[in-house]
Amino acid sequence: MPPRKRNSKEPRIAFVEARWHADIVDQGRRAFIAHLCARGMTEESVDLFDVPGSLEIPLMAKRVAQTGKYAAVVGAGLVVDGGIYRHEFVAQAVLSGIVQVSLETGIPVISMVLSPHRFHEHDEHHRFFRDHFKVKGVEAASACVDMLESLAKVK
Repeated sequence: MPPRKRNSKEPRIAFVEARWHADIVDQGRRAFIAHLCARGMTEESVDLFDVPGSLEIPLMAKRVAQTGKYAAVVGAGLVVDGGIYRHEFVAQAVLSGIVQVSLETGIPVISMVLSPHRFHEHDEHHRFFRDHFKVKGVEAASACVDMLESLAKVK
């Protein structure tokens, strides 16, 4: 079956994805796009933007929101303990930045940035979080579509 063409009236969504733990975060992006398609949108309505880590998500989200091309932005990343910074600091900074971007630009920024209390670099945790990101991708897609529908009511 050939891919559906994007409807020119269909809202564009920017998906900003941190590349740390890409094997895990990619699962969320795939589930996000699949669920958008299940809700009637096309894969072509989503533009992907990679950033090195979650800390860079708010800046990229702000830049793409400021273009005026996107009805919504989604930020996806996995913040884990074990780096230079304490992961609580990074997670709080990312979430604060995402909220600030949304308030400053008027463009909804949906957070799909997870910060597990404990994450270990072994197969069991990788498997668990790959599956968990699939759930979060579906939730983020639903939140994105629902938010766009809610905002359309107040125009």
